[in-house]
Amino acid sequence: MQHPLQGLTQHQGRGSKLKKLAYHLSLVCALGLSTGSTVYASIADHHEFEATLHVPFRADAALRAGNESRYFTMEFDFPLLQKEQSVTWRLELVAPDGKVVDRWYGVEKLLKQTVTAKVLWAGRRFGSASMVDGIYQVRLTATANDTTKLSALAAGASTPEKIVESVLLKGKEEIITQSWPMLVGTKAAPVMPAFSALPTKAKAAQVTATSATNTTNTTRSVSATTRQFAAAPNSLPYTVYFGNLHSQTNHSDGGGALSSCTGAQNPQSAALGPTDAYQYALNRGLDFLMTSEHNHMYDGSDSTNASASPTTAKNLFQSGLAAATSFNSSHPNFLGIYGLEWGVISNGGHMNIFNTTELLEWEYNSSNQLIGDTYTAKSDYAALYTLMRSRGWIGQFNHPSSSGQFNAGGVDLGYTADGDQAMVLCEVLNTSAFSTNTTETETSRSSYEGACNKALEAGYHVAFSTDQDNHCANWGASYTNRTGVLLPNGSALNSANFIAALKARRVFATMDKNSQLVLTANGHVMGERFSNSGSLNLVTNFASSTGRTAATVAVYEGVPGRNGTVSLLSSTASTTITPSVGEHFYYAKITQDDGNILWSAPVWVTQTTGSGDTTAPTVSASETGTSGTITLAATATDNVGVSKVEFYVDGTLKGSATSSPYSLALNSATLSNGSHALVAKAYDAANNVGTSSSVSFSVSNATADTTAPTVSASESGSSGTITLSATATDNVGVTKVEFYVDGTLKGSSTSSPYSMTLASSTLSNATHSLTAKAYDAANNIGTSSAVSFTVNNTTSTQLILNGGFESGGTSWTATSGVVSSDTTQASHAGTYKAWMNGYGAAHTDSIYQQVTIPSASTSATLSFWLKVVSDETTTTQAYDTLQVQVRNSSNTVLATLATYSNLNKGSTYLNKTFDLSAYKGQTIRIYFLGVEGSVTATSFLVDDVSLIAQ
Repeated sequence: MQHPLQGLTQHQGRGSKLKKLAYHLSLVCALGLSTGSTVYASIADHHEFEATLHVPFRADAALRAGNESRYFTMEFDFPLLQKEQSVTWRLELVAPDGKVVDRWYGVEKLLKQTVTAKVLWAGRRFGSASMVDGIYQVRLTATANDTTKLSALAAGASTPEKIVESVLLKGKEEIITQSWPMLVGTKAAPVMPAFSALPTKAKAAQVTATSATNTTNTTRSVSATTRQFAAAPNSLPYTVYFGNLHSQTNHSDGGGALSSCTGAQNPQSAALGPTDAYQYALNRGLDFLMTSEHNHMYDGSDSTNASASPTTAKNLFQSGLAAATSFNSSHPNFLGIYGLEWGVISNGGHMNIFNTTELLEWEYNSSNQLIGDTYTAKSDYAALYTLMRSRGWIGQFNHPSSSGQFNAGGVDLGYTADGDQAMVLCEVLNTSAFSTNTTETETSRSSYEGACNKALEAGYHVAFSTDQDNHCANWGASYTNRTGVLLPNGSALNSANFIAALKARRVFATMDKNSQLVLTANGHVMGERFSNSGSLNLVTNFASSTGRTAATVAVYEGVPGRNGTVSLLSSTASTTITPSVGEHFYYAKITQDDGNILWSAPVWVTQTTGSGDTTAPTVSASETGTSGTITLAATATDNVGVSKVEFYVDGTLKGSATSSPYSLALNSATLSNGSHALVAKAYDAANNVGTSSSVSFSVSNATADTTAPTVSASESGSSGTITLSATATDNVGVTKVEFYVDGTLKGSSTSSPYSMTLASSTLSNATHSLTAKAYDAANNIGTSSAVSFTVNNTTSTQLILNGGFESGGTSWTATSGVVSSDTTQASHAGTYKAWMNGYGAAHTDSIYQQVTIPSASTSATLSFWLKVVSDETTTTQAYDTLQVQVRNSSNTVLATLATYSNLNKGSTYLNKTFDLSAYKGQTIRIYFLGVEGSVTATSFLVDDVSLIAQ
């Protein structure tokens, strides 16, 4: 029986009571079904209910006609679903004051295909004309339940809206909430501080905000005065890099070609790998890309491959690390990151590990060998956090859910001290993992701010990130969202500096790649943890290089370890409060005038009593060395304690130290030859700053080597193990040679003669291109001319099915009783064989199997084992016979390969082989025909039949 809301929409108007609408459709829910079934690689990784909501921030001019009407689009999906579910949803329009002014209900049937539902909001009509201008929220609440159980969940509900509310209340499945802003009418832009955008990789964008009048917010003693804000901290010594920290390639279930990609790929089946991903992202303007491969797919399977080779799995992982290193060395303005996406959705949740050099695994092959480097128990997050902390690895919560994921100590998103050290980021937003969009206009996007807030309230010190989880070959191109990472000015974009920035939580999430958001608190930059006494000034610094402005500002406050709810603290860009004594965190959120959202990293504040420490530390600086690795050092003291020391060379921050002795190692090659000035700044917990006198020092780097090596490549062999070789020379010295086949890195050699071996079976039978790259110590690169070579692997195909008869008569056609496990006569191997005749009476037995020999075969060999047992005593007369024949599919005899008789009797099985290459390209029957006379028994026993085509 179909429920009254199945596929329909129930509407509650502004200011009205819920009605028994008799299925009133004044606003129709339009159902859309995707064409074709989506293919997914793994139930464990992709089997979860998904609900997304798209809300146009501004009304479409064609629909608006002065009343602000627009469509809201919901998408529901449940990959790999085998039993029909009913999606029960409620959609609400929430006014700026928090009151619900419109509400819709619906139930959609869901099985295997994505369901799209649209709601047309009529705008300022039907009693809503008095709606105030402002930013509204459209909020979706949805859950999926077994359709057969829906009636029980809706028991007692008499109206459509009550059915939905009953299911949302009683259902035990996860409830997904999505909320997006919507502008109705016009709204005055908030007053923003003048903020000169931080420099980016390309150039520093300059954005100036004009002053306006602030409103006063009295909530929790929040105050703001009407003023032109002071210039934002132009002294912030950071450069912003934008990229994507979540994607897959053919090292796991990604890398699908855009022309055919409809979902996750079968592990290691796609064409495109890490190097392809890095090049694509670089071409699309990203500064960094992480390929985060599912840790349990290195065995080539989305389950457990019992025959997997641990060496092969570990080598694949190491080749990914090498691919990133190689690409980065050739592209110094881009950072390719290779790491793991650990865990599975259906039993805990996905998380990225950014800097592991070990393949973490929980699966074993049939020889009880771990298919990886290091064992990590599946879904044991607490143990994983401990391992990560001990190794210095850091991670990110991927598309987190508020319930059912990241369980530690029996608590979902449960806090551990090790986890707090290891986890640095939380994905606040993701685009569709299987999008093929390349125009940055993907509308299927999900927000996870609620789950990230739960992690913050649990005590995790995580910053917000936003990624695309690309499984198809559109790395970073589906939408304009990016994760922004702040590196100290002058620092190289390399792995060490990048990981240090993530550990410092100097990160913000943006849906607009051209916008920046930096929160400061009493001069501290987002990501910092510090003690404070007295007032605290939180400043939301926003800039857009394309002229976008802020439509709303929101500053949120929470308490780490409270496990409560994050609350809105302020709606102004500059907020001054005096926090209560204890622990707090604060983060800022900007909604732009086009509806795109940015999230800052939090600051964590320990509020203390009293007037506080007002004495600045004293500090002196020194430097040793003139070339190679030089050392910047400082001696610092304070009446309470020094919290950190920063080192500036020629006014540019080069790094910091948080414990004595305070020092920093620096590559002199990052400085020009000549005299430089070193200044150290020492901080205490109260943020008092002491500055050292300037210290002059000189750098004298050796003249740079700018000559690239010369290199030529060669290849030998066409099958089996082939050899890739190179001859390379350099004016100083060659440090390594890399070998690329068809543009993919296959390995490297660090000493002459430069060569490596490669299994030809890893390449297709075709012509391939080999190039070699030679490197010197100065990272100059020489590339060889391309060398063509051909691979011709011989492949063997077994055409006979169930040749040992161990599956009984499966795949064979035989007369009664021929396939036998009777122990009177033993099989050649196993339990079963084909036993023809042996009755001591006139009898005919036969058994055959029909096969097709490929026309491209170079050989085809029939083999079987035969034993003849006979009571006949004659040595001259063949009374009983077995003919081995080749017949066509019409059963016409094409050839009789051999005839055996009672004269061939013996006590053992003998192997018989025949060349069938004359029948390539034909469909034939391998036919055994036994004919027995009328007096004495002869048995013909046939076993382990094989037909190998090569």
